[in-house]
Amino acid sequence: MFEIFIPKKRVDTVFEIDLEELYAGGYRGIITDLDNTLVGAKAPLATPELIEWFGKVKQCGFKLVIVSNNNWDRVSAFANPLNIEFVHAAKKPSAAAFRRAMEMMGLAPQETVVVGDQLMTDVFGGNRLDLYTILVLPISVQDEGLGTRINRLLERIVKRRLGKVGLWLEEEKKR
Repeated sequence: MFEIFIPKKRVDTVFEIDLEELYAGGYRGIITDLDNTLVGAKAPLATPELIEWFGKVKQCGFKLVIVSNNNWDRVSAFANPLNIEFVHAAKKPSAAAFRRAMEMMGLAPQETVVVGDQLMTDVFGGNRLDLYTILVLPISVQDEGLGTRINRLLERIVKRRLGKVGLWLEEEKKR
């Protein structure tokens, strides 16, 4: 029952994602969360390292769309200077935002990767559509809103339950 919350891969940061391996596996698009996946929840702009990573994503041949539950002001202020398409107020884990992002990229589920820091929104939402899900560690949990803090509590419950049946090992980040 809880297997729907298991990501296909776990890494510390987006910078550890093997883009060449994903491309060789037939993936052509990346749907990524914004807050605590790409930058801290209160960081308004991309870091130089992240801008370089976006360049690598494009150079490898991927399309990219940011899908965030945050509001238009927050997401557009981050994405527009970088010319990155986005879906704001996504209501993840609702499938609609993931489908919209795939439409924007012109891609099918089997060509699409989802990257995010939350099991309850990013991983669950992506797995429901059979997308390739990658869980990153949250950049900072200090500035998270109430909804995210509730999700983090639910995540701990899910991880414990998965751990009891041997499906979640905390020390095992990469699969």
